[in-house]
Amino acid sequence: MNNHETTSFDFDFSNVEEIKKILLTVYNALSAKGYDPVSQMTGYLISGDPTYITSHQDARKLIREVDRDEIINELIKSYIEKE
Repeated sequence: MNNHETTSFDFDFSNVEEIKKILLTVYNALSAKGYDPVSQMTGYLISGDPTYITSHQDARKLIREVDRDEIINELIKSYIEKE
């Protein structure tokens, strides 16, 4: 790979609504168990370690159904669109 070229990263945007549902479910499950959901989800997204996510309400299983890259992509896109 040439360091002067930009690599393209493509996503399948057909499951955006499913990603949003999963993130909300995981957020609510973490909150219900008394965790800081933003910190826990950040830990998971950075490390890939599923133990950052509670198994309450199948949150751990749900978040692992979505590629972490797709979650990060959706979070960035959503943040930028709000600005």
